[in-house]
Amino acid sequence: MKAISILALALATLAASAVHADEADASQYAVKVVSQRTRAEVNAEAAQVSINRSTEPAGSRVIATPQSGTDRGQVHAAAVEAVRLGQIASGEHVGL
Repeated sequence: MKAISILALALATLAASAVHADEADASQYAVKVVSQRTRAEVNAEAAQVSINRSTEPAGSRVIATPQSGTDRGQVHAAAVEAVRLGQIASGEHVGL
């Protein structure tokens, strides 16, 4: 009886190892690819992509600087006049 159980255990171990026998890199699960295009076609398409690529992200264009009809002197004079008339504050204000 003991010999039969040892024999059954040996056969089960042998069968289990045979079921899992395969390459260590799991190559049985690799995707098999069959291409319809030639290497030259793929390389030409890749070269075209790099030619047409823009390094500028979409929507990142900067608005051009607006041009003003007044010069710096006119703006300064208007600010001085506004301070003189009390329309804008000048100096430091310590509000406690």
